[in-house]
Amino acid sequence: MNDLIKYLLISGASICVSVVCTVLIIRRCFEHRLEKFQDSVLKKQRDEVQNIYQTMRAWRHDYHNHIQSIKAMMAMGKTEEMSDYLDNLEKDLDTIDIAIRTGNVGLDAILSSKVSIARKNNIEVNCTAKVPSELKVSDVHLCAIVGNLMDNAIEACEKMKGALEGDGPAAPRFIRVYIGLFKSQLYISVTNSTNESKRRRVSELVTSKLGEHGFGLRRIDKIAEKYAGYVNRKNEPGVFATEVMLPL
Repeated sequence: MNDLIKYLLISGASICVSVVCTVLIIRRCFEHRLEKFQDSVLKKQRDEVQNIYQTMRAWRHDYHNHIQSIKAMMAMGKTEEMSDYLDNLEKDLDTIDIAIRTGNVGLDAILSSKVSIARKNNIEVNCTAKVPSELKVSDVHLCAIVGNLMDNAIEACEKMKGALEGDGPAAPRFIRVYIGLFKSQLYISVTNSTNESKRRRVSELVTSKLGEHGFGLRRIDKIAEKYAGYVNRKNEPGVFATEVMLPL
């Protein structure tokens, strides 16, 4: 009997150790994947910002040449050619315009880039953003939060096909962005249309997101936790909203 008890105790202890080791290994693998994803997201966002400003510098460099060309066409009375030339310049400007002015250069660039992508995909975007010059949250983390929120919102809108229910007219695709101060905290809100025709629990939605989307959601949560902030997600039929509050 004593031998049996010892055997059972040893077996139970071995099982517990195996379970703990397995959990630790899985956790480490998850953390490694999360770190790799975070690095790739930050690199992507840095590349987007760098690309915008490189394009702007190049356009500024050509500015005087454009002016000289326009003046020459005016002098020669070539109004049609000048009109075509200006149209082409306008198209170039549309691709590099920093349309969002928030008071933070990095945030300007990432928002302008994401808004441009959304509008090119026929997604209506309404963006209001203004932040203080000095923030507790780093520019990298702020851009990571906003970049992930915008990526998720754009992805949800792109998945929309037709009406939310039935075969009626296509449902509107939209993204609403507000970033500002609220009760002495930095308040970030992103609301977007979705294909969800029924209300679902937010926890169910979050856990159902696999791959990069799921990592993006966890990335937002971890950054908010780092700064003792708060994340709130709301899901209604056809609409998904995320609010992030960060102490100043």
